[in-house]
Amino acid sequence: MPNEGSFQEAQRRSDEAWRDLREHPERHVMLSGDRPTGRLHLGHYFGTEAQRVELQDMGATCYILVADYQVITDRDTTEHIRENTCNMVLDYLAIGIDPAKTTIFAHSQVPALNQLMLPFLSLVTEAELLRNPTVKSEQEASGHALTGLLLTYPVHQACDILFCKGTLVPVGMDQLPHIEQTRQIAHRFNRRFGEVFPEPVALLSDVKLLPGLDGRKMSKSYGNAIDISMTAEETAKLIRKSRTDSERKITFDPENRPGVSALLTTAAICSGRSPEEIADEIGDAGAGALKAYVTEAVNAFFAPIRERRAELERDMDYVRDVLHEGNAKANRVADETLGQVLEAMGMVY
Repeated sequence: MPNEGSFQEAQRRSDEAWRDLREHPERHVMLSGDRPTGRLHLGHYFGTEAQRVELQDMGATCYILVADYQVITDRDTTEHIRENTCNMVLDYLAIGIDPAKTTIFAHSQVPALNQLMLPFLSLVTEAELLRNPTVKSEQEASGHALTGLLLTYPVHQACDILFCKGTLVPVGMDQLPHIEQTRQIAHRFNRRFGEVFPEPVALLSDVKLLPGLDGRKMSKSYGNAIDISMTAEETAKLIRKSRTDSERKITFDPENRPGVSALLTTAAICSGRSPEEIADEIGDAGAGALKAYVTEAVNAFFAPIRERRAELERDMDYVRDVLHEGNAKANRVADETLGQVLEAMGMVY
């Protein structure tokens, strides 16, 4: 797995990719995605979704994956997966993902993509899979035994990225081990069987992790996440219920005042101001004034997105058509790539 030097190398590659992307977006293929385990929330939006729209509008070729198979890496049920998938596509469209520019598709609907798992698994060792820190952390968080699917999750992600010859993958630093594994698989395949795949670059950004309303990681399971699809009233209710502390003066101090600081961070990212500036403005007005400010900032920022979402929700046939058409395109691309793989391996009979 990457050492400190390789993190620096990843940052160098990312900086170089950003420069080339701004000059020649047509050279690049971006792959990103989400597991349909619930609704998209503010953490998703500011962490990855807004950047996907930016890359799409810059002119890169974009693919967004609804990673439905990956739901069962650490869960025992697929209950609500159809509803979650439709809502995820709905959220994508509402935030500005354009199906004319970006292919939205689902894992389970693209057989040739998943068939890449077989040759790719031959290119990694058990020790390499067991060392992946993301696999370890996800296993610990789930409390489940290590399933074969979770163990091979980085290889499945390599299939996602390489089926479309992806060159860029927007990720946070915690996801770098997955991208390094993908680069390694592409390199080993090319060296062993012939040149087929690019070695993708992790596209890093300076977007900071948006905490949940209680200061912890924003997560549905913690009940601290504001969903993109919430109404203004639901947002206000959730923010009112968030825990702060007994000190009246509002200050930005993430370590000692996580609840207050999380609210200030949310307000800041939605309003384009700094958390310290907002804290100084509210001063001794207390938590009630802070929560009112946060509510107004969030609802004002997401009002146009929520309006588009409500309009799209009235035509779910269109939303499903977007996914069906994306699946069809992804299948054409995956079939072509698998054909190249089989040709390179001498398995065309």
